Amino acid sequence: MAKLGTIGRSGLLRKPNESMRLVMTTVVGVVFGFFIGISFPTVSITKLHFPSSIISYIEDRNSGVTTQALLNHAWTSAKNQRANSSGLDSSDSLKIYVPTNPKGAERLPPGIVVSESDFYQRRLWGDPSEDLPFKQKYLVTFTVGYDQKNNINAAVQKFSENFTILLFHYDGRTSEWDEFEWSKRAIHVSVRKQTKWWYAKRFLHPDIVAPYDYIFIWDEDLGVEHFNAEEYIKLVKKHGLEISQPGLEPNRGLTWQMTKRRGDREVHKETEERPGWCSDPHLPPCAAFVEIMATVFSRDAWRCVWHMIQNDLVHGWGLDFALRRCVEPAHEKIGVVDSQWIVHQVVPSLGNQGKAENGKAPWEGVRERCRKEWGMFQTRMADAEKAYYKKMGITPPNTTVV
Repeated sequence: MAKLGTIGRSGLLRKPNESMRLVMTTVVGVVFGFFIGISFPTVSITKLHFPSSIISYIEDRNSGVTTQALLNHAWTSAKNQRANSSGLDSSDSLKIYVPTNPKGAERLPPGIVVSESDFYQRRLWGDPSEDLPFKQKYLVTFTVGYDQKNNINAAVQKFSENFTILLFHYDGRTSEWDEFEWSKRAIHVSVRKQTKWWYAKRFLHPDIVAPYDYIFIWDEDLGVEHFNAEEYIKLVKKHGLEISQPGLEPNRGLTWQMTKRRGDREVHKETEERPGWCSDPHLPPCAAFVEIMATVFSRDAWRCVWHMIQNDLVHGWGLDFALRRCVEPAHEKIGVVDSQWIVHQVVPSLGNQGKAENGKAPWEGVRERCRKEWGMFQTRMADAEKAYYKKMGITPPNTTVV
C-alpha cells in the first residue's frame, strides 16, 4: 500500500510540471514567432518559394534538418528574391546610352570606343603593345598603273621612313611591284579603272588617316629630281600652309600662273593672272589656290576636304577652286612651295583607261566627263550655299562660287 501511495503522489506531482512546460513552450514559440516576423518585414509568405528539399523536410520530420538550417535557407532565398526584383526594377537605369559617342556607338561605354584607325601594319603574334617600335607621321598616296613603275619607284625614294606609302592600283596589277623592296612594306589597294578621288573618298576617311600630320595625294606622272619630302614638310610648317603643293617647272606643260615655280623664294601664296581673271586678289586662281595633281593637306584641312568630295564625281575637277573653303584665311594658309619643286610629265595613262564610244578615243570620253563633272560640282556648291543662306535668313554674298 505504501508503494501504491508513493506512485500515486508522483503521478499527481507530474501533472503540474507538464502543464508548466507546455505554458513555457507556448510562450517561447510566440516570442520566437514574433522575432521571425520582424525579420521578414517586406517579404510576403506567398513570395517565399521554398525548394523541394525544405518541402520534403516539412513532410518528413525525421529528415534531420534543423529549424535553424530551415530559417537560414529561407532568409537567403528572400534576400536573393529582393535582389533580383531590385535588378529588374532598375534595369533601364543600367542601360548605357552616351549621345556624345560617335553615331551608332551610343550604347557603348566611352572607355571602349575607338573612333579612329590607321594604316600601321600589325603582327600576327606577340604583345600588341610591341608591334610598332616606330610610327610614321605622314602619309603619301599614289594612284598608279604598272607602266609607271619606274617613275613611282623614283618618287618613293624621295620620301623618308617617316612616310607610310599607299598605292591605289587602277590596272589591277599589284604583285609585280614586289620587285621593289619598299613595295613589300607599302599598302596596296586595287580597284580597276578608278581615279584617285574615288579612292580617297573610300579609303582615306579622316578617322582612318588621323594619325598623320600631313597627307600627300599625288598623281603618278610627277618628276621629283628636285624634291625632298622632309624639307618640304619643314617649309610647310614654317609658312603655316594647311593646303599646298610643290611648285611646277614652268617650262613643261600648261599650268596656272599660281602653281608655277618661282626661283627667288621658298613659298608664294598669290600671283597675277590674265586681265579680268581675278576679281578678288585673295580668291582663285590668283590666291588660295593649288592644283589637284600633287596636293598636300594637313590633317585638319583634309577632314574638311574629304567631306566636300562628291561621291559620284570622281575626277575632282573644280575641287581645286573650292579648297579655300576648308581653311581660314585661305589666302594665307594655301600656297606653293617653290624651293621643293616637281615636273608634271603629263602622261595620259588614266585617260587611256576609258572606253571608246561613238567614234571617240578612250581619252576623249574621259576628258568630256571631267568637264561635265566640273559644271556639276559648281552647280551643287552654288545650290548648297543658296539653301544655307535662305535657311539662315541671310542675304548671300555676290560671289559664292569661283
